[in-house]
Amino acid sequence: MNNPMLRPRIDKVTVHIGVGESGERLASAEKIMSGITSGTPVRTHAKKTLPGFGIKKREPIGCKTTLRGKTAEEFLKTCLKINENRLAVDQFDDNGNFAFGIEEHTDFPGMKYDPNIGIFGMDVIVAVKRPGYRVKRRRVQRSKVPTRHKLTPEDSIAHIREEFKVEVI
Repeated sequence: MNNPMLRPRIDKVTVHIGVGESGERLASAEKIMSGITSGTPVRTHAKKTLPGFGIKKREPIGCKTTLRGKTAEEFLKTCLKINENRLAVDQFDDNGNFAFGIEEHTDFPGMKYDPNIGIFGMDVIVAVKRPGYRVKRRRVQRSKVPTRHKLTPEDSIAHIREEFKVEVI
């Protein structure tokens, strides 16, 4: 692409572990997440009460962390390598963002299985954007992003194939 303003880039990578309960398992998940991502995890809370699962509204049931910049790209490369550099077309949304899951935290380099902790899976959500998207979020002179500048799934897939050498099925 000749125009640098049309070149997609990784905005942020959000990593989420859903435990379903608070307490010891949630503390273990936070410790594992901070070890894998080298970021500070934030607790996520239940939106509503589910008595069948023993979940109360506003109870912490998971944790997440957001990575940006070079840290996000390096982490994404590691995650894609664990996922065998494959993504499905239906993992991309209408705005070019994509998400995938990792079944076991022990797949990451340097992580070992501990029977006291168990195994945690995680969701990796990647937000892709073009430069100039700030105009729809800024405080002064806020405006819409023109249709010709919006990111499509095809643009995002081409960027991921080229930048990260990922096979999209």
